[in-house]
Amino acid sequence: MSQLHELVTALAAPWVVLSPRSGQLTGSGVEGVYARDIRLLSKLVVTVDGAEPIPLQVDERSASTHVYVAKVDREETVLLYRRRELTRDGMTEHLTLVNNSREAVTCQLEVALGTDLAGIVQVRNHSAVTLPTLEPQYDGPGRLYWENEGTRVTAELDLGLTATPQLEPGEEFTMITKVIASGPRSLSGFDINPPVNTILYTASVHCSDHRVECWFERSLEDVQALQLAVGNDRYLGAGPPWYLTLFGRDSLISAGMLIPVDPELAAGTLRVLAGWQGTKVDIGTAEQPGKIPHELRAEAAAHGDDFVLPPVYYGTHDATQLWITTLHKAWRWGMPSDEVRDLLPNLRRALEWMRDYADPDGDGFLEYIDESGHGLANQGWKDSNDSVQWPNGELATAPIALCEVQGYAYAAAVRGAELLEAFGESGDEWRVWAAALQERFRSAFWVHGYPAIALDGAKNAVAGRASNMGHLLGTGLLDADEEQLVADLLGEDDLDSGFGLRTLSTAMSRFNPIGYHTGSIWPHDTAMAVQGLYATGHADVASSYVAGLVRAAESFDYRLPELYGGRGSTAETRPTPYPGSCRPQAWAAASAIAVLIAALGIEPDVPGGTLTINPAPSLPWSELRLNGLTLAGAPLTVEWRNGETAVLEAPKDLQHLVS
Repeated sequence: MSQLHELVTALAAPWVVLSPRSGQLTGSGVEGVYARDIRLLSKLVVTVDGAEPIPLQVDERSASTHVYVAKVDREETVLLYRRRELTRDGMTEHLTLVNNSREAVTCQLEVALGTDLAGIVQVRNHSAVTLPTLEPQYDGPGRLYWENEGTRVTAELDLGLTATPQLEPGEEFTMITKVIASGPRSLSGFDINPPVNTILYTASVHCSDHRVECWFERSLEDVQALQLAVGNDRYLGAGPPWYLTLFGRDSLISAGMLIPVDPELAAGTLRVLAGWQGTKVDIGTAEQPGKIPHELRAEAAAHGDDFVLPPVYYGTHDATQLWITTLHKAWRWGMPSDEVRDLLPNLRRALEWMRDYADPDGDGFLEYIDESGHGLANQGWKDSNDSVQWPNGELATAPIALCEVQGYAYAAAVRGAELLEAFGESGDEWRVWAAALQERFRSAFWVHGYPAIALDGAKNAVAGRASNMGHLLGTGLLDADEEQLVADLLGEDDLDSGFGLRTLSTAMSRFNPIGYHTGSIWPHDTAMAVQGLYATGHADVASSYVAGLVRAAESFDYRLPELYGGRGSTAETRPTPYPGSCRPQAWAAASAIAVLIAALGIEPDVPGGTLTINPAPSLPWSELRLNGLTLAGAPLTVEWRNGETAVLEAPKDLQHLVS
């Protein structure tokens, strides 16, 4: 039974196919055709003369189109080409037999299909067993379907389930299978739908390191395949198969990183999440007025008796701040003023949530605790149960105030104030609020010369070197001396693995190189630290991490997974895969764009009429050119070559400040 990281993923959201390199779907593990959190097919096995063809290769022509090549006979003269194509509406497979022999051959080509129509959580909870399949119904020759609880999946085979072609030398024969589905009706009012229009990106990169070009190109291809929509507003599903829906934190971080290539994606993400902004206090869903949700699904996700997430769940203590900072960045990159103005009521409510609800005990820090008894114990991006721990491995007790959540809050207050002032309102309250948070943080969080991971329920600073501190850089919460201390720590070998930033230092007693948040590497985590390192002038450390991400990307065929192992480049030549990692994954794909923008120091202020380009003094390459970015609706191309910077195209009404 294959693990998730061993499977080949074809994707055109909301449709996903996970298969071994043979292309066969055997009904085991997590293999299958999925859409809208349901496994529509668990079995799709092709045999020739009663035997499965022997796989030779997979040609991943795009995120959504793969060709599986297999040999049929011992002499290797008859080949089967299995072309799998996903669209936003379904899947089509073309099975083509080619006779390369000198003689006529007769083959019996047979297709076997089956499904359990299991929900995605059921598949995940029972991935070690084969779930029972449903009996098919027949609706005419070559047409069969299955139904369960409002979902109907139909398979159409142009020649039926079996064909027996006779092929002369050089001849080929093709049969076609199409799979479509309908339903079920969403219980939450949230539907997982594809975008109305396909977006074709114009951005590209030229770099003296060809690997960077490959990484950028494949990442943008995956970003296109991950797109979903509510009406005309697009957002990114976090990652197949487990998280191909709207996640507040994930979708915002991804969209924010991608603003230079797709500003409308950020605008759409902001609007969709604003439509679900909290309006009341509900302990069961963790909803609070002004709060941005954690995730939205069609139905509840029951991971166990004591871990059941409702279909609309608000258990995140950082998505609201990230919504504010993403709006601010979109505005600075040229989001139309009327679109920003329309979101000002949501901005005010988000700011008020930080003040009125995010600090339940009134100590001046934003802390969380799961009051429902069935939600997430940790509500930062590291949301596993053991992600906040002391150096001896003891878990921190709630309520927990994460260091990065305070950094996000500071940035949100300052940037939210700037937005309010730009539209004729006062931001004084939020500037005062941010300054007070900064002083409290400096007094309470610093321990052993670095910011603690968090404050626990007793207000003790949870010591331990972890990646969390990297998220503080660039928020403005730290002064220059504090930023230097953090950068120095991030540059040490216990955190810098050579393939990216470890989530937990190797010096911690519970370090585990494939622990979900306790030693693994997450590309977006590394990229966010890189953004902060470049922004605060620590280019050497930032460039070391970028070089590590490029090495990792090469190891994963330039499609970085959600996370991977943190043993490091001194212990292995390529990172160990994490068995349950989503690949592709939205913020992993977006990281390729984020680190290159940060390396060139591209900081526009469209409302202020300026475009600042401040490349790092040391980059891992001799040449880097970003072509066809989008700034205020116009193209932007920036080139850096051997220390010299040039703006090759940009909006004409902006003053260029190039250093």
